[in-house]
Amino acid sequence: MDITLWIMIIGWVFVLIWVPFIIYTNKDTHPKALFVLFFAEMWERFSYYGMRALLVLYMTKVLFIDLAQNVAETQAYGIYGSYTAMVYLFPVLGGLVADQLLGFKKTILWGGLLMALGHFTLALQGFENLEGNMPFFFAALALIIVGNGFFKPNISSFLGTFYDPNDARKDGAFSIFYMGVNIGAFLSTLTCGYVGQQINWHYGFGLAGIGMLLGLIVFYIFTKSSRDFEGKGMSPEEVQSGERKFLGMKPDIGVYIISLLAIPVCAFMLDLDEFMSGALIVISLLIVGYLLYQALTAKNRVEGQRLLVVVVLFFFHAVFWALFEQAGGSLTIFTDKNVDRLVGGTEIPASIFQSLNPLYIMLLAPLFSWIWLKLSKTGKEPSTPMKFVLGLVQLALGFAVIVIGAKFFAGGDGLVPIVFLALMYLLHTTGELSLSPIGLSMVTKLSPAKVVGFVMGAWFLSIALANKMAGLIGTLTTSEAVTDDTPAEMTLGIYSETYLIWGVGVVGAAALILLLLVPLLRKWMNGIH
Repeated sequence: MDITLWIMIIGWVFVLIWVPFIIYTNKDTHPKALFVLFFAEMWERFSYYGMRALLVLYMTKVLFIDLAQNVAETQAYGIYGSYTAMVYLFPVLGGLVADQLLGFKKTILWGGLLMALGHFTLALQGFENLEGNMPFFFAALALIIVGNGFFKPNISSFLGTFYDPNDARKDGAFSIFYMGVNIGAFLSTLTCGYVGQQINWHYGFGLAGIGMLLGLIVFYIFTKSSRDFEGKGMSPEEVQSGERKFLGMKPDIGVYIISLLAIPVCAFMLDLDEFMSGALIVISLLIVGYLLYQALTAKNRVEGQRLLVVVVLFFFHAVFWALFEQAGGSLTIFTDKNVDRLVGGTEIPASIFQSLNPLYIMLLAPLFSWIWLKLSKTGKEPSTPMKFVLGLVQLALGFAVIVIGAKFFAGGDGLVPIVFLALMYLLHTTGELSLSPIGLSMVTKLSPAKVVGFVMGAWFLSIALANKMAGLIGTLTTSEAVTDDTPAEMTLGIYSETYLIWGVGVVGAAALILLLLVPLLRKWMNGIH
């Protein structure tokens, strides 16, 4: 009996029941646009997380199979860190393009198309003469990077346009939207993970591309036909009237040309690990410096102080994701090496466990949405900075659980019981729900209206910085002494020490510092909760 196959089937059945239930119970509270964007984002995340579930494992087990294990893992973490960093770096430009040139609708469609091409390019690498071709592999990742830059920030910003800044429903709406993100992640890690590891890596990548196309089709049909989208997400008036050009041509043509030229540049940079680390730090400092300048010189003092809140939380947001994103890197390899994955006589593939996080979000996002609304009505809802503190604390507790499991409950074979992994993901998920959708909602509340796309892109830059940090933290779990034959009890010690220092110590300290800053940040929010 293939337990993994049954898990995948049950997962799909559950989603087919759960999604209609969520839509039905919230249809009178929120605009229809929420559910259209929810569905489009769900399929886009299906594509992204389906590929992410396989990426590090594919590199270590296929692309770098001839290298020593520690060298293969170090190279894989370096590429993974650069890839995910650029995935979240390009939204800065994508948000600017939507604000100034194309509007939300066109920018989202163009980004989705590039992402689908990237996934299908990865699938094509299954042909014998392309397997192991690194330039082809990097070109596929580059297509996804550039496409995601256009898609990711703008679908979140677009949702914000359907609510007023202080609408009590807004945090709840973003929690529901975030559940759509994670339904896609849940289905993809189960489906692409199973197909990729059990049948063929490239079929798994191909499924991710099909998911992206479905998201595009849903978005295009409903934004064209639904009255809810009339007059929303259009390009600026100066572009529609022909007054504004880009590189001396129509803005959309100029954007398409520059996008295609950016793909080989990204592909080249994926293999420049040290350069990417330095470039990210410089770019981050420049953009944060620009936001600080805008905040401190704003004619409207209230707008300036609100923007300062975004800048301060930028750094704590980066700390959260640097450790959370171990899920796609070192935690997947840890699960492969040091977790007892035998269930009912079947050894469950390591990539499948990434589905725990989105499964928990699907179950808990409606609860969190209801909690924030209920607390808001009674005047007891925590402020946005306080929610960030709660998120960081829960992330640290999650790593504490896995360290306790490794130090006190692992067997003589160096394998940690599966329950500790499940509990860690549960705490990471509740932390994520306390911070991530709240951050998206906050950006749409606190940003000046004319630059909300750019600020949202800058917000995703904090995740770019975090992902590069995640790759560097992941390399701390590798060692020259570790080979294919290294016993699991030795690797267990390396992982538990790394997670104790970074996951518990660094994250816990960040939570404490932010707690001390909460009163000042609440003051700077000037009445926006």
